Amino acid sequence: MDDKTGRDVRHKSFSPPGLRSPALESVERRQRQAKEQTRSSTRKPRARGSEKIAYAAEAQQERSAPRHKSLPRKKSGTAKASARLGQDIRGLDLRAVWRQKLDLPSGKQGEPVQVISEEEQQKLAELEMQLPREAGKIDSWLLVIVLALLCIGLIMVYSASAFSAARYQGDASYFFQRQLVAAFLGVIAMLVTMRIDYRLWRRFSLIGMLVALPLLVLVLIIGTNAYGASRWLTLGSFLSFQPSELTKLVLALYIADWLARKGKQVATFLYGLAPFIILVGIVLGLVLLENDMGTAIVIAGLAAAMFFTAGANIVQFLLAAACGGLIFGLQTLSGYRSYRWKGFLDPFQHITSINLQLYQSLLALGSGGWFGLGLGASRQKTGWLPLPYIDSIFAILGEELGFIGSAAVIILFLFLAFRGFRLARRTQDIYGALLATGITTWLVLQAIVNIAATTGSIPYTGVPLPFISYGGTALVISLAAVGILLNISRYIQEPEAPALSKQAITKTIKKRTVDKSRP
Repeated sequence: MDDKTGRDVRHKSFSPPGLRSPALESVERRQRQAKEQTRSSTRKPRARGSEKIAYAAEAQQERSAPRHKSLPRKKSGTAKASARLGQDIRGLDLRAVWRQKLDLPSGKQGEPVQVISEEEQQKLAELEMQLPREAGKIDSWLLVIVLALLCIGLIMVYSASAFSAARYQGDASYFFQRQLVAAFLGVIAMLVTMRIDYRLWRRFSLIGMLVALPLLVLVLIIGTNAYGASRWLTLGSFLSFQPSELTKLVLALYIADWLARKGKQVATFLYGLAPFIILVGIVLGLVLLENDMGTAIVIAGLAAAMFFTAGANIVQFLLAAACGGLIFGLQTLSGYRSYRWKGFLDPFQHITSINLQLYQSLLALGSGGWFGLGLGASRQKTGWLPLPYIDSIFAILGEELGFIGSAAVIILFLFLAFRGFRLARRTQDIYGALLATGITTWLVLQAIVNIAATTGSIPYTGVPLPFISYGGTALVISLAAVGILLNISRYIQEPEAPALSKQAITKTIKKRTVDKSRP
């Protein structure tokens, strides 16, 4: 009786029918067909009593599993070597090959598997960045926060600009209609950037800088001068463009790419700090020539945050920050900016001249009380407060919605900061972490500067409140930047037990209970 027939008889005689499955029978049937085609004449038939009878489904599956191709037999230790090799192959963790050396038997001596070098690891990391990845879900909380700020902004632009629009344009909804078009375009830009893998922007960051820098120069030559600053390029009677707003996003993209390529050289002076200061200094110089101190502060803040996050030398970083602060201080003490310092030190003097905007902003905030005067009921927007729908819109918001409404907007920006920096911390690559840090710092710092200037916490400087102030360029660029943040959120690495998850809270409570129960 051959091996095949003997096994069939034993299965029919002793195997309990309740433990047989169609899957196991199919495996054994395919195995028998394969053995009939590849049966070797040198293999000896097994003895009838040498095979154990298995009644468990696991044993049947193990016995009926197809065998691996056997290695050539050696003269010494063949049985033990073959058995050991089979165990190593079955229990081999492929990821461990990259981390440790495995001594696999090969003939008489083991041949160790070589561990890849650091250079090869870096090449693999670069290759991984070029490979397609599976995108997850976007950060829905971040999207909700931004849409809430956008809706509040549209309402407040209409309310704050209705009087000025009716008086000077003949249509109370003039500025609201333009802002609504900008919001529509901004949402489209956000949806587009949200679908594009943020790593692709590295290819166009240098091109973006080569476009943004000439625009900053061009606006100084043929730009439209308004409110004492030359910031806009006017295209026809309807469209105007502010290059400094585009520069914020382009600079964040370029610095993130540049710092990610530098690696550990960021901590050196020659290859890290010096070229960084030259690059940012050129951009800040052009922006300061436009008489736009607020935008210069925001650009300097986002660049410094990204440079610090990339691993800058702390001593060099502090020295550079001190020098930069000294330069900004000298700039604020020269020209018309010196009057803003005087107004900041005593906001209730010169209320009809240098302190007009600050005094009227404080008066509007104080008139709002806890719950405000109601939407559309502001008195300061009727010719008393300059630019009530741009730089001073937070004052109108506080007057009409009160302390509760103002606090709600501030809390939304705090949540925006939390979600943005959370993305930066959980992003798997340094480029994404630096880009998320730069964009979040830009939006949050700009909101801080606007609110602080309106409340008299810093000398007055004009920057729009993100997503709320009137301004088409700022709104479209800001929403496009949020789309990049949302795309980054699709590739973050979630922790096994987040800090505020039910699992983490339960684990913390159990640990505290155990600690209290101990003597």
